[in-house]
Parts: sequence; structure tokens; C-alpha cells
Amino acid sequence: MSLVRQVKLRVPACAARPGPAIGQALGPLGINMAEFCKQFNEKTDTLGYERDTPLSCVLNALSDRSFTFDVRSPPTSYLIKKAAGMEMGPNQPSPDRASGYITPEAVYEIAKVKHKDDHRWHLPLEGIAKSVVGTAKSMGVHVKEEESED
Repeated sequence: MSLVRQVKLRVPACAARPGPAIGQALGPLGINMAEFCKQFNEKTDTLGYERDTPLSCVLNALSDRSFTFDVRSPPTSYLIKKAAGMEMGPNQPSPDRASGYITPEAVYEIAKVKHKDDHRWHLPLEGIAKSVVGTAKSMGVHVKEEESED
């Protein structure tokens, strides 16, 4: 049972179906797509993700046609769009003109979600938060305090 290949996938939570997107990645490795989808849906359901939330998944294909996989958090851009209440990002983001706003509290919450990933446990939360702010800037989303209406 040696490692044949490591495959990175982006699969919707609780809604993985054997289809072309998954089939093109798993078919050449001889992995049973239906079994992967069943295990993935069960695991994401127990992790508590909303249905159809895009999740990153790293699948390790083994020589005996078995597999292991690790589910990671949703992409930072997805979490930022959700926090800003945007359906989709701008076509041409501009650092001068904001296409949306998020609060520092939202940045902190996104950083906490990303910090739970196995490959980020050793990074300081502040560093992850700075990365979230950088991703938001590249999307044209500005971080600012909410102004109180007195």
C-alpha cells in the first residue's frame, strides 16, 4: 500500500456526486467514485458545513486502489464574499473603489475558520488574519469598522 498520487479537489459539502468533475480526477487512479462521494458526504455532514459550500479536499490514492482524504476549510474568497453579502466578486477589482465591506470581526472569524485546517495549526492567528485582509484587498473588498448611527 504505497502512495500512488495525491489529488486536490474542490467539492461541494454534503453534495458530492459521481460525475465528470470528480470522475476525471479519480477515474485514472481506479478509485470507486461512489464510495468516495459517500464517505465525503458523511464526513462533511459531521463537520457541520452548510450544503453546497465549496470545500478543498486532498485525496491520497494508494496502490491497492484504496484512498484516504483530508477535508479542508472553504476558500478564503468564498468566506469573504459570504461575510460581505456578495453573490460574486467584481469583474475588475479596484483598490480605489470598494465593491464590498467587511468588519475586522469578520476577518477574525474567517481567520479562526482557516486556522482549524491541519496545515495551518502552527501559524499565528494574526498572520492568518493579515492573509485574509490581503485576499479581501485583491478582491476589492475593504475592511472597515462599522460606523454607529447616533
